[in-house]
Amino acid sequence: MRSAVRVIYEVAPSEAGERLDKWLTERLQEDEVDISRTVVQQWLKSGCVTRRRPGKVKASDPLEPGDVYEIEVPAEEPFVIVPDDVAMHMMYEDDDLVVVDKPRGVVVHPGAGNERGTLVNGLAARGVRLSALGGEMRPGVVHRIDKDTSGLVMFAKTERAYYGLTEQLREHTVTRQYRAIVHGKMEHRSGTIDMPIARDPNDRQRMAARLEGKRAVTHFQVIEQFDRYAVVMCQLETGRTHQIRVHFAEIGHPLAGDKVYGRRHTLPIDGQALHAETLGFVHPATGQWMSFASPLPADMEQLIEWLRAGRIG
Repeated sequence: MRSAVRVIYEVAPSEAGERLDKWLTERLQEDEVDISRTVVQQWLKSGCVTRRRPGKVKASDPLEPGDVYEIEVPAEEPFVIVPDDVAMHMMYEDDDLVVVDKPRGVVVHPGAGNERGTLVNGLAARGVRLSALGGEMRPGVVHRIDKDTSGLVMFAKTERAYYGLTEQLREHTVTRQYRAIVHGKMEHRSGTIDMPIARDPNDRQRMAARLEGKRAVTHFQVIEQFDRYAVVMCQLETGRTHQIRVHFAEIGHPLAGDKVYGRRHTLPIDGQALHAETLGFVHPATGQWMSFASPLPADMEQLIEWLRAGRIG
């Protein structure tokens, strides 16, 4: 839960002309305040934001170099996870952790604009008590997959599980394999994409390959090649936001169905054709290797059958 805090930002010459609400949202997000532009606009209307020169402030105001803004960030009300009946398949559960097979279209945990209907809400409805270490909106969350990606996700129920699993993720010892359908003919049957990823400076909802970004490594192998599409197995070495989607878009082979990084004309699928198929890790309590496999969702399986039969692509 966020406590009330006062922050001060000064406009740099390079930021002149930007909209005030957009700039404030990005600055707060960079300081790890989980906030949306809509909430910032509400703060501006309610007087939580002031400028150290005369005049009212509005969301659409263009920035002027040297302007200083003070924001009284309100304290958050305690967030309560509301149990919801959410479609999911419980692959495994014990006293320390749980592994879930997530359908496409379901968000992993609550966040701004998504307080209900997530996997965390669904686990609460099933009586699963997750570790509080991830935060009140991310209890037990040690890694995530995108809303429109299907497949395997693990959650920690205890402190030892949370620290044990996050350490394995940091050490890159967790096995995470994804199956994807991508556009185009792949030039190589296998390879590694080593390309740093950061927020897109022109669109905070997107990620982009940028030199100043964090290291991101994806290993891949072509499983089947068709005329205009390929089925690819990807293994994550790192786990950056949208990593597989950004990497394949950057090399000219965006994922089929990807509305953010993909092509307008694509395969008939609701969401990107990406499935977290395999998950493996050392159990943080027993020391045993655990491995799980999830079957492809029916729509991806159907598309591959159509590609094999030459009906599409």
